[in-house]
Amino acid sequence: MIPIVAVVGGGQLARMMAAPATALGLTLRVLVESHEAAAALPAHETVVGLPTDPDAIARLLAHPRPAALTWEHEHIPAEVFDAAEAAGVPARPGLHALLYAQDKIEMRMRMDALGLPNPAWAHVETEADVEDFLARHGGHGVLKTARGGYDGKGVRVITSPAQADDWLRAAADGGPRVLIEEKVPFERELAVLIARRPSGEARAWPTVESIQRAGVCSEVIAPAPELPARLAQEAAEIGRTVAEGLDVTGVLAVEMFLAGDRLLVNELAMRPHNSGHWTIDGAVTSQFEQHLRAVMDLPLGSTEPTAPWTVMANVLGGSRTRLTDALAEVDDAGARIQLYGKGVRAGRKVGHVNVSAATRDEAYGRAVAAAAIVRDGVDA
Repeated sequence: MIPIVAVVGGGQLARMMAAPATALGLTLRVLVESHEAAAALPAHETVVGLPTDPDAIARLLAHPRPAALTWEHEHIPAEVFDAAEAAGVPARPGLHALLYAQDKIEMRMRMDALGLPNPAWAHVETEADVEDFLARHGGHGVLKTARGGYDGKGVRVITSPAQADDWLRAAADGGPRVLIEEKVPFERELAVLIARRPSGEARAWPTVESIQRAGVCSEVIAPAPELPARLAQEAAEIGRTVAEGLDVTGVLAVEMFLAGDRLLVNELAMRPHNSGHWTIDGAVTSQFEQHLRAVMDLPLGSTEPTAPWTVMANVLGGSRTRLTDALAEVDDAGARIQLYGKGVRAGRKVGHVNVSAATRDEAYGRAVAAAAIVRDGVDA
């Protein structure tokens, strides 16, 4: 019987697992929110429903039983883990690890316990808490909801306690807890991706730089340009410490700030991540194949780059109603386009372009130009 990997979530990350699953001889069974979800068409098997629907989860775990259960987002109710345990299906990563990607307060406390570099932060419950923090950190702070935020959502730069009032009131009424962090004067945002299997084997890709626009990743440069060897090694060690300290199984992304000569942990993701899309075309083993290998406890593939530089440029929204019209317009034979099968709306990640080249400037220019054509039909 062909081994089955069950995936909760029907977005582009699950979609991009389909090709490596086929290559590995695995069946990809995906829980999608609708038949129009990004992963619905390429998945080998689909179950329509939400992670909060016990019947849908039961169908996802039904006979023939999956060999492993994994995720393409962190918004997984604890009941899903209970159902997997009852069905005898290993959940990878488990709730004991995923908690730290779900809850930023739990993550900050755990990073402190592991001795890893955090920004100054505090759990806040009242405006007085916020006022005290702002007074101690130059009058500026970054307010965050502990759960539910992504791509700039659930994050707010503030200079006054009044700006926290609505989130504090929501938290008091049972909503997500609130934390505040120092506004880090960082120069660059970096990310380390590392994959770890249950047996403990772990492999990391080179540290990359991510370029954010309006709180959303726009481009990723691999490897991170002009990063001193000491800091590249420190970033890799932080990633390995997180993976081992939290007992992560699968792909882990550790996003970091570089402030002067200091690295500070920003956020965690325990699944394939936007900062790793470059690996599809720029590394021996993509993050999607590696994630499947890890959750199945198979030997991990090489993470060596296949070119000196690879740049990933996201396609964020655009003016086209049908992105496939762009395929005939991009005449760069080395531009590797991935479209996610999603409807276009402003700022939404609907695809990406990878370009590998001998120089950073060439890879960057060609990737950005091709993404602009896909997005709007105009060279950047």
